[in-house]
Amino acid sequence: MAFEVVPLRAFADNYIWTLRDAGRAAVVDPGDARPVLDYLRAEKLELVAIINTHHHADHVGGNADLLKQYRVPVYGPHDERIREVTHRLRDGERMTLPHFGVGFEVFEIPGHTRTHIAFYGAGMLFCGDTLFAVGCGRLFEGTPRQMHESLGKLMRLPDTTQVYCGHEYTLSNIRFAKAADPGNRALLELEVKAKQLREQGRPTLPSDIGQEKATNPFVRCTEPAVVASASRFAARALKDPVSVLAAIREWKNNF
Repeated sequence: MAFEVVPLRAFADNYIWTLRDAGRAAVVDPGDARPVLDYLRAEKLELVAIINTHHHADHVGGNADLLKQYRVPVYGPHDERIREVTHRLRDGERMTLPHFGVGFEVFEIPGHTRTHIAFYGAGMLFCGDTLFAVGCGRLFEGTPRQMHESLGKLMRLPDTTQVYCGHEYTLSNIRFAKAADPGNRALLELEVKAKQLREQGRPTLPSDIGQEKATNPFVRCTEPAVVASASRFAARALKDPVSVLAAIREWKNNF
């Protein structure tokens, strides 16, 4: 690829994923304009696009200030709560970043929010707060069934797909996953690697789809260990993956 993806840190644990080449940059979910403006200035880059996955302020709050300095397209969902979006996208539509020679397919992935979307292309998935490394987003506007279907859609992508999510939650998600999916050796191996990265001040991201299939309890809702843990939490036998997801999401909310 003729570009690289750089994480810009914002707030306590957000990442603003920045696609860049020698002279231009596009940013995904700029909740805060300041780290973006500082990076553009330091690297002598021109902003060429803004990409939004959902309406939460920690993902779109920097749009307006960036647009004061750069007249660029803003790609996002059909959601009037993100006023700055110029190109509203639906499931199955495509958008391109011609400066980088890359195109993205759009997936509607409701669950965390009603109108959440993801962008998939060039082996990369920008999925906001729906899928996290070893976790999923809280169900603020969607239902467990929607989240189950959205995660299932993402799990059909190639295992090598790089997962660029919105927050550095990996270690806390692993702590919960070890309770929900006890005996999962892949989780223990990932925990060692993630701790080393964080001790070095490096992101644990991107993840990849293969890793999520092996370690993420929210996409492993038919695995016997996860079903058993969810049933214990719910104090009743859970038979279907949607009920399992609902139980472990409620459990995680107060873990």
